[in-house]
Amino acid sequence: MLWLVYVLNFLSRQLPAILAKPIQDSLHLSDGQLGRMSGLYFALFYCCISIPVGWFADKTNRSRVLAAACGIWSAATMCCGFAASYFQFAVTYMTVGFGEAGGVPPSYSIICDYFPAGRRGTALGIYNIGPPVGAALGIAFGASIAAAFNWRTAFVSLGAVGLIAVFGVLLFVPEPRRGGLDRIEGHATADKPSFRQTFAMFFSRPSLLLAALGSGATQFITYGMGNFTVLFLMREKGMTLREVAVYYALVAALGMGGSMLVSGRLIDRFTRRSKQAYALVPAVALVAAIPFYLAFVSSPSWHVALLFLTGTLFLNYFYLSSAVTLVQEEVRPDQRVMSGALLLLVMNFIGLGLGPTCVGAASDFFRASHPQHSLQFALYTLAPCYVLAIALFLALARVLRNERPKEGEPAR
Repeated sequence: MLWLVYVLNFLSRQLPAILAKPIQDSLHLSDGQLGRMSGLYFALFYCCISIPVGWFADKTNRSRVLAAACGIWSAATMCCGFAASYFQFAVTYMTVGFGEAGGVPPSYSIICDYFPAGRRGTALGIYNIGPPVGAALGIAFGASIAAAFNWRTAFVSLGAVGLIAVFGVLLFVPEPRRGGLDRIEGHATADKPSFRQTFAMFFSRPSLLLAALGSGATQFITYGMGNFTVLFLMREKGMTLREVAVYYALVAALGMGGSMLVSGRLIDRFTRRSKQAYALVPAVALVAAIPFYLAFVSSPSWHVALLFLTGTLFLNYFYLSSAVTLVQEEVRPDQRVMSGALLLLVMNFIGLGLGPTCVGAASDFFRASHPQHSLQFALYTLAPCYVLAIALFLALARVLRNERPKEGEPAR
């Protein structure tokens, strides 16, 4: 049920990117406006509300917080379908971000109270298949509905499904005992950490901060690319909306979905030997992703582009299960929701907030000199971010190597 809600969460977030071309034509938007709306404006609401929601969920029933959040973002998604101007669409889409802030952090914490240490990487990896499935379903059904009817019908239909899912959360996701599968040493169970304590702990721990920054740099690439991929394939590679619904949906499902499954298993396997695997696994994957990404952007046709895009998506997402598992393992059970929210705050503000915004602005800049290939040149500007992300994960590996093991934990 948590996974299904995450699918709907990501589907709602990605629908404007999937239907960018018809939305752009209907509301007369520039690439820069699309980038700001789906990037900076959405991320500001998402990031700002995620902190109080994370603090509240750490103190209360996480399942009910998740259900309420699902209701808010689903209703806002339906409202997007009735927007008649850029301002109306931007406001309703920002409200989607307001609701989605209460979706993922409580789910991370609930999962860690269902699965013991040593199995959480795989469990969170399975949960994190939500984004690729959400992207694939959004591409397949969203594009199909838009092709058969219009883009507004796709938003209304998706929002209605989300409202039904609210009852599923209330019925099928019982609140587990907080920290029931953990050994909490040195802390009385009544000693609840304050917001300030958790905030200070997160940003004073180099391992947690570097995990968040490395993930943010990676998300700058994934969101900067992902929010314009459909528009790029349709406008510059000649794909139709119906072709996007079939072929790009398969690529997203195989590339991103395979990445989540494989990365979660690898994290559980290699971190038994060394905690450095939390950093080295995503670093190696990003090194391997660079040639695939450059080949995708420079491909002469959409058929070839999709082939290289599959490899790019598979390698780009190794960071997610790694960073989430590291943060959830390294903090107290009663700080997990808040710590997960802080992780999302950093990486979503950098990646979701700035990535699409910069790519959209770059496309507008290159339109004067390269009107037929402005998005292609804009996507090339993301390549140096791979180097930055790799450097941050290597710095994280060095910190993890020098960290002392927890009490009762064998040296690794």
